[in-house]
Amino acid sequence: MGTPTAAPHVMVLPFPAQGHVTPLMELSHRLVDRGFQVTFVSTEPVHALVLDAMRSSSPGPAGDGSAQLNGIRLASVPDGLADGADRRDLSRFLDALSLCVPGHVERLIRETKVEWLVGDVNMGVCFQAARKLGVRVAAVFPASAACLGTLFKVPQLIEEGFPKRHGLFELAPGMPPMCPSQMPWSIDGDVAGQEVAYQLVTRNTQAARVHAEVIVCNSFRDAEAAALELFPSILPIGPLFADEELMRPVAQMLPEDTGCLPWLDARADGSVVYIAFGSFAIVNPRQFEELALGLERTGRPFLWVVRPGFTAGNELSKQAWFDEFQCRVAGRGMVVSWCPQQKVLAHRAVACFVSHCGWNSTMEGVRNGARFLCWPYFVDQFANRSYVCDIWRTGLAVSPGEDGVVTKEEVSSKVDRVAGDEGIADRARVLKDAACRCVAEGGSSHENFNRFVHLLRG
Repeated sequence: MGTPTAAPHVMVLPFPAQGHVTPLMELSHRLVDRGFQVTFVSTEPVHALVLDAMRSSSPGPAGDGSAQLNGIRLASVPDGLADGADRRDLSRFLDALSLCVPGHVERLIRETKVEWLVGDVNMGVCFQAARKLGVRVAAVFPASAACLGTLFKVPQLIEEGFPKRHGLFELAPGMPPMCPSQMPWSIDGDVAGQEVAYQLVTRNTQAARVHAEVIVCNSFRDAEAAALELFPSILPIGPLFADEELMRPVAQMLPEDTGCLPWLDARADGSVVYIAFGSFAIVNPRQFEELALGLERTGRPFLWVVRPGFTAGNELSKQAWFDEFQCRVAGRGMVVSWCPQQKVLAHRAVACFVSHCGWNSTMEGVRNGARFLCWPYFVDQFANRSYVCDIWRTGLAVSPGEDGVVTKEEVSSKVDRVAGDEGIADRARVLKDAACRCVAEGGSSHENFNRFVHLLRG
């Protein structure tokens, strides 16, 4: 028998946001399990946040610009913005990222001598630089196949009159209907910012089609049968997870409050409402108060993630009503700034998940049989809501009033309906079982991952 070929060194490059960093870190752990060397590249602000969060939970490595994480080398590149710049100005952030990062990634490729760039489609601006150096490219899309397929179809849609057409349209039965004002590049801001986002998204998608030898996504066949049939070049390898025991770090950008886990242990099965809106969503103070009062009205135990910057103005500490609210719900409600979400969703006590419907959170919920109350914020989250509410039927959506505010009555009413609906619970369990079959030995996602690994070894 011959000596087995050494697995190559790959560079993994996520878009710098939590919902992208986590699934690509999960993929990195899986590649390390197969014997690969992995260099995981973040922008400098994300790199610093990840290291700080790691140190807060356990003694971390000395900061020398790189670090080791369970066999994964962490490295960083500048993102093109000065320290202290507002990275929530998405059009400015995206513009700076596309101008700055490719050159630094090229430098890092030269230094590390990797054989593959395993890159987020949303970092497609870096793919040509890799190919120029003879490095092969594999693209990873951390959102749904339907979202990526829609981006593939944009040139054809424009020829057919999009975005001038009004109302919903669907690419195929069984796929989420699309709305021209709620496309994957839809961000807050002016028309110029929307144009920057659109140009970058379409350029990245085109780069993936031209330069990547394979495109994989964090999804599974049973979740998106219609989209995957329409776009067979997209290989689903999800739902991604780092390890069955949920012990490996997945590059959280905020310190996790693990005190919520013993708190959950003390709660009855299927009793707790879990509320988390990801790393980007921002609500105005009035909406924040309505949400708080709605949770109080339910009378149910709840675990609520209120991360720094979640409210416009970020002045919760100055709001006496919030202190009074926390006193009233003490013992029944727990408010944390961040939490180990996968462990929370896997906990027997959780009854339903009030979510912004980011795809990463959606897949984590699906994998754990969660019932959803959907509250989308931007980009692909509206299509994800359609998957949950209309196609899988594993949850309901909030309905804002004419002023755009979801009232406390709406919050409490919908939470009660989701938590008490056994049909939703049954369908969520069926979808969970399907996800488990897909990632198990012989399942479609497992086999696609094997094909992916075989290509990277080639």
